[in-house]
Amino acid sequence: MSEPASISAGIAARYATAIFEIAEENKALDSLETSLNDLAAALADSEALSTLISSPVVTREEQGAAITAVADKMGIDPTVRNTLALMAEKRRLFVLPALIEALRARLAEARGEVTAEVISAKALTKAQSEKLAKTLAERVGKKVTINATVDASIIGGLVVKVGSKMIDSSIRSKLNSLQNAMKEVG
Repeated sequence: MSEPASISAGIAARYATAIFEIAEENKALDSLETSLNDLAAALADSEALSTLISSPVVTREEQGAAITAVADKMGIDPTVRNTLALMAEKRRLFVLPALIEALRARLAEARGEVTAEVISAKALTKAQSEKLAKTLAERVGKKVTINATVDASIIGGLVVKVGSKMIDSSIRSKLNSLQNAMKEVG
């Protein structure tokens, strides 16, 4: 992990812990999840919002006023709204994507869920995704949420990551293993 990424993850983890504990104490985890989904969608849809949180040209005061106005307009949970204002004041809004990811992980953990990162050569059908989730849930012992991405370079098969475990059954991986075995022979 690169140093800036680890710094962002560390900052995001501290804010995520604080927000999660407050939301849990106030029994507002559902509101927190809704706010996170809304913020993630806004970040994905709005280039202006992405620029606002990462631009060094925008002053602290401008960032704070803008992010507070956006949060109010969207009806974001008060705890998240106040944290965003604090992050703007401390020039830490750039960690917002990592914060959303960290909070989603905490929420999933509280519900007894794990997220499986699945890479396939072509998009999985709903039936395939459900069958894979069921099979993984039996292995892991928790409810599994599939986060699927497509990467045609794996040729076929799947690469599945659940927590720290990874299963690579892609054709690309098998071809690489075969190529290495042939190099060793001669």
